[in-house]
Amino acid sequence: MHPAQKSFKAPVAHDFTQLALNIKQWGHEMGFQQIGITDTHLEEDEAHMMNWLKAGRHGEMGYMSRHGTKRSRPADLVTGTLRVISVRMDYYPHQDIDAQQILNDTTLAYISRYAVGRDYHKVLRNRLRQLARRIEADVGPFGYRAFVDSAPVLEKALARNAGLGWIGKHTNLISETAGSWFFLGELYTDLPLPVDTPGENHCGTCQSCIDICPTQAITGPYQLDARRCISYLTIELRGSIPVDLRPLIGNRIFGCDDCQLVCPWNRFARHTSESDFLPRHGLSDSQLVRLFAWSEDEFLYHTEGSAIRRIGYECWLRNIAVALGNAETSDYIIEALKARHDYPTELVREHVQWALMRHAANDN
Repeated sequence: MHPAQKSFKAPVAHDFTQLALNIKQWGHEMGFQQIGITDTHLEEDEAHMMNWLKAGRHGEMGYMSRHGTKRSRPADLVTGTLRVISVRMDYYPHQDIDAQQILNDTTLAYISRYAVGRDYHKVLRNRLRQLARRIEADVGPFGYRAFVDSAPVLEKALARNAGLGWIGKHTNLISETAGSWFFLGELYTDLPLPVDTPGENHCGTCQSCIDICPTQAITGPYQLDARRCISYLTIELRGSIPVDLRPLIGNRIFGCDDCQLVCPWNRFARHTSESDFLPRHGLSDSQLVRLFAWSEDEFLYHTEGSAIRRIGYECWLRNIAVALGNAETSDYIIEALKARHDYPTELVREHVQWALMRHAANDN
């Protein structure tokens, strides 16, 4: 387990059934909307993952292949792991303007709803550590590690097995009572807790997520080609965005929510009660030209404590240049692009030039 934690084998006499109930109660008190417990068996998911990697659908996310089966074998990642406590926390914010309205307005920037507030990693990780300390106060020292999208973990498969929902055709986790607008986190532990019943699939014949995907990245039910996914293109990819995919990105400058916006199960989603997840700096519905005009210092200031900062200023400009190229042609859009025409890096210049050529073609 973690060097700072002692591996611990709890006494057989301990009432682990009651402890599991207590953990769920404590988790709710700490702001998690749902808590489940599962074992470490992920054999079928491992086979699916290895086939996905073999097909190269992870694109340039080399870390996916470097970690190998550690992702699907929790005890290989953290020695001694017997159970995984999986948690979810809702993040969909209250909006002054509907998400679909933003997507329909080509002058506005669409940022995936999970990223308009503070970085979720720290929020969930701190809560998980609080939960671990509460467990420790009850049973004494035990082995654990907290993860929030920060290590090779099959979080969606673990959450499904812990009863938090099922993996939908878009490969996101869906809850029958809460939709899919939530974050996941895990506490790997050596406590022999009773496990919960895995979630059942309720997608049925619906394929709204497949039909709506702008770039057809969902190649079939439960099949995602990350190389075509807008979230991958705007966040993970560090080089040039493929030219044939740029028009399909629209005004999405950080991530994409289309498959969630059309999912019928999200009619049950609830707005977040976490102030940290509420929109900051006008990022929920800002004008593209305003964001494109930010200096690097302004970018760093407005994205402090945000998941957006991880893509860096250069990719920020790259993404907005593409969105401006997809916007309705106007003098102020063209002027904004021309202001970056001689930007120092080739990556930005290339995408600005592409955008200007798009507008020139519109004028002809």
